Amino acid sequence: MVCHGNICRSAMAEFMLKDMVEKAGRSEEFYIESAATHNDEIGNPVYPPAKAKLAEHGIGCAGKTARRIRREDYDRFDLIIGMDRANMRNMERAFGGDPEGKLEMMMDYTDRPGEVADPWYTRDFEATWLDLVEGCQGLLESLE
Repeated sequence: MVCHGNICRSAMAEFMLKDMVEKAGRSEEFYIESAATHNDEIGNPVYPPAKAKLAEHGIGCAGKTARRIRREDYDRFDLIIGMDRANMRNMERAFGGDPEGKLEMMMDYTDRPGEVADPWYTRDFEATWLDLVEGCQGLLESLE
């Protein structure tokens, strides 16, 4: 899961998807992480309103700090999910392209492709939550 700073959308998606696969009894099938495309928030914890939104749903994110994507991440992961078009462009640059077709947009796993609402600008963490629930559910269903 990748977004600009790795303190809102991608971090929420990481812990939301971990929770979903655990509840589905499929944790052994997945290795899930999140990262940033920029250095802006590296080392910072999950943004407090994002953490609070996860907590509202009984999902914790203790110990998570933002990290930047690394070139070797392309080889480590089967799928790398971006939250918006800018993330996709930045990932392609960081990875030197997408020769294996691993880069996907989160909302492409829904009936309404587009970008995940960015709460950093909108402050609407509920809209982001709803986008991510739909995207993560669609992603998980696509992997069954």
